[in-house]
Amino acid sequence: MKRSQLSAPYQASRAYSPAVITEGGRTIWLSGHLAAEDEGGRSLAGDFDGQVRCVFRKLAGTLRESGAALDDIVTMTVFITDPRLNTRFVELRKEFFATDRYPASTLVTVAALNRPELMVEINAVAVAPTVT
Repeated sequence: MKRSQLSAPYQASRAYSPAVITEGGRTIWLSGHLAAEDEGGRSLAGDFDGQVRCVFRKLAGTLRESGAALDDIVTMTVFITDPRLNTRFVELRKEFFATDRYPASTLVTVAALNRPELMVEINAVAVAPTVT
């Protein structure tokens, strides 16, 4: 699979690429991932950082099961319930992607998610190397 991306200073500062170009590979469509609780069952209600980190760990787990990794994500749509947290989300996303592997991304503020304690939901598309 061949991957390249466009880059610009503003987008790089916000941890996303304006466009990702791929050739070949397998496409993996990820449904929305949420995190009301961490992997140990501890509530993440009111813990935006905890929810974001847990969602990325869950995405990584789903991708691992598919023979892929977070670096294979080419685009994501992020839903947050508080627009004041958009910059914090960007800071947290930088923990999970190398600067030369930022996915294309859309960040949307919504009134609510499907449970009142949820603060973030991420769905994504990944393109991974073809398994032979």
